[in-house]
Amino acid sequence: MRSFKNVGLWYQTTLVAFCVAGFALAANGSTATGDDGIVTPVLMDGEMLAKTKLRIEKGDPELKSALDVLIAEADKALKGGPYSVTDKRKIPPSGDPHDYASYGRYWWPDPKKADGLPYIQRDGETNPDSQSPAESDRPRIEALGMHTETLGLAYFLTGKQAYAEKAAELLRVWFLDPETRMNPNMDYAQWRPGHAGGSKSGVLDGRMMARALEGSHLIAGSSALSDDERDGLKTWAGDYFHWLTTDELALAEAASENNHGTFYDAQAMYFALYCGNRDGAKKIANAVVQNRILPQIKPDGSMPEELARTRPLFYSNYNLHALFVVANLAQEVGVDVWNASDSRLRLGLDFLVPYADPSVLWPYPSIDEADRMDLFPVLLMGDRAYPGRGYRQMMETLPQDQRDVRRENLVFPLMR
Repeated sequence: MRSFKNVGLWYQTTLVAFCVAGFALAANGSTATGDDGIVTPVLMDGEMLAKTKLRIEKGDPELKSALDVLIAEADKALKGGPYSVTDKRKIPPSGDPHDYASYGRYWWPDPKKADGLPYIQRDGETNPDSQSPAESDRPRIEALGMHTETLGLAYFLTGKQAYAEKAAELLRVWFLDPETRMNPNMDYAQWRPGHAGGSKSGVLDGRMMARALEGSHLIAGSSALSDDERDGLKTWAGDYFHWLTTDELALAEAASENNHGTFYDAQAMYFALYCGNRDGAKKIANAVVQNRILPQIKPDGSMPEELARTRPLFYSNYNLHALFVVANLAQEVGVDVWNASDSRLRLGLDFLVPYADPSVLWPYPSIDEADRMDLFPVLLMGDRAYPGRGYRQMMETLPQDQRDVRRENLVFPLMR
């Protein structure tokens, strides 16, 4: 088994050539629509999207609650943004407002120091200052991801042009406009006052941009984005993939042995596929079992790194969701990790399945009660990967009114 101490070096030496090759492939990347007009996003199931659209056109009552919530959220998103990294008051140490900057969620002033510096970690306790839009780009990147995905999906399912135009505006301002665009790096993500530069953990913030770029595929049926703008998005994705696979901070995140490392793979594979670099994505997929699944999931299905956290159920499910996203992306390049190593991914799900039932107590110490609805998407993905094992029946133990409104009823997988 490859040591995690060598993961960063592995990425640097084996992927740098592929991210460079990806620039040449970007212009020929995966198309947004097939010849039959069915949208083909990178992560979402395009066939399910087409079936959902048909069911909605026929007035399927089972989808009404989820669609109503989606439309309400899309109408709200029409009034928000656009979002730009240049909107923050506090400029990162680079002096460039185009650099993304956020602040460590669980980092607080040291009460033993007059100035509070350097900040210290209190795991699981969110410092409200880290969520301030005046100082941090984190609220903006989350809004960008959720709103662009929402608008794109609403456009695809309803054909309302205003949704496509707004999604295009959000993409244009964040990724393309020279006055407002984000530089393709996370050098100052989850910056901790009193500590030099950003934190490797901050690379996790970048996953929200995948949700935004999925939105660009969902509006492919409109003219809201020009061909040049779509090429610009692919170029940006290629530049970001290059940063992910060559930068020291990003490679340190790649070496993480918990959900951070898993979401690194999910991001890197997504951006590689978005810009057309299938070889780069496949290299990551081929290493997932040795680099992630076997070290993280024990034969009994437990994930010790996540169980050691102060919110163990949340983080166990969070990591499993990321692994399932990686498994779905791996399928796109012909790599099956669902059934590798005695279906270790399935064992991870089996470990968590009993706790979908809200009446079953979680046996590990936790600082709060996890939302059991978080298990809904992994049960859906698990049912598709491992049919006939009762995962869909376990979903029925979750409150029906909460299940009915979930976006996953319309399409999945979704980036978490």
